[in-house]
Amino acid sequence: MARRSSEQVEGEEHLRRYDDAFAAGGWYWPRPQYVWKSICTVLLGGRIKVLLPFGPLAIFVRITPLAERLGYATEQIAYYTGPTVGGLLNATFGNATEMMVSIFALKSGMISVIQQSLLGSILSNLLMVLGCAFFVGGIVHRENKVQVFNKAAAIMDSAVLLVGIMVITTVQLVALSTDDAESQLREPGLPLSRFSSCMMLLVYAAYLFFQLKSHHSLYNPILQNQEDVPDVPETSQWEAISWLAILTVCVSVLSEQLVDAIQGASESLHLPTSFINVILVPIAGNSAAYATTIMFAIRDKLDISLAVAIGSSTQIAMFAIPFYVVVGWIVKQPMDLNFQLFETATLFISMLITAYSLQEGRSSYMKGLVLILCYCVVGAGFFLHVDR
Repeated sequence: MARRSSEQVEGEEHLRRYDDAFAAGGWYWPRPQYVWKSICTVLLGGRIKVLLPFGPLAIFVRITPLAERLGYATEQIAYYTGPTVGGLLNATFGNATEMMVSIFALKSGMISVIQQSLLGSILSNLLMVLGCAFFVGGIVHRENKVQVFNKAAAIMDSAVLLVGIMVITTVQLVALSTDDAESQLREPGLPLSRFSSCMMLLVYAAYLFFQLKSHHSLYNPILQNQEDVPDVPETSQWEAISWLAILTVCVSVLSEQLVDAIQGASESLHLPTSFINVILVPIAGNSAAYATTIMFAIRDKLDISLAVAIGSSTQIAMFAIPFYVVVGWIVKQPMDLNFQLFETATLFISMLITAYSLQEGRSSYMKGLVLILCYCVVGAGFFLHVDR
């Protein structure tokens, strides 16, 4: 075992005092050098920290490192809450960018922006994020041929996600089967969307109870290497919570600017609005998911990578989308589950490909490569897709 330096011992003592004060409901005022160390650890610890100083015109570039640092702060909290709750927190705050973009878009009545950004987040997590984890993990551990993960948990998460996609597909089929004359008299997709959204929220609540309470043992990760040294947190619990709040506010401010800049970016860059919403916004917002899933895939902890990628997609499909439909209902905005034919078909096929790659409980770099190439095809499709 390597000998710990005096700085490490002193740092551990600082974390212990912080956590003791936090548990006692009090406050421990750290020395200035520890405050500076916390700032350096959280804000200057990532490889893409050099993007932080970019000016206000580069909103996409500015939001990427903040989203990645948001994922880092969530990961630090996960050390204190356990892997299951930590994975849920990682999925929740990993979706913070898209959810905040949707809040400001709903306020402005930009329904298509909400639908496309949430759709893009699901596609990004299912294909690109998961594909990168499979590909990088398969390359790093190629001597083992394959990596294994908890098949039962992956299938359960996929089943819940399929419920959301089934509902979206049903609404689309109802809209397609209604002729123009009938649709002018009534809009069957809107009441169906609102009823289905309430059902989806109930299913997601039951899913959380299943995951966190009644069947939490089902989600225990598979330990492939018992000799691994357990990870230790780099910040105290209170520091992680404080940084999580600060970074969430920063991402919220940039998300509002991002919504205002989408139309202008589409015109100045000559890019379809759907391509920006479905491809570019999720790439910036999911930077934390990319970093987290790849890191744990390299450590041969693929269950955590799956919890982030599939968990984020499930949360978007079964909570975020129906939540905004219900909120739109309350504020009298016609937010529905009609994602149009091209978007719905893309989502359905992407889910089938992902579910097929999970059925064996094993992954390889080839599966990752297939998912990545599928995402490239989806991106090309939205680049050529005519905005509605």
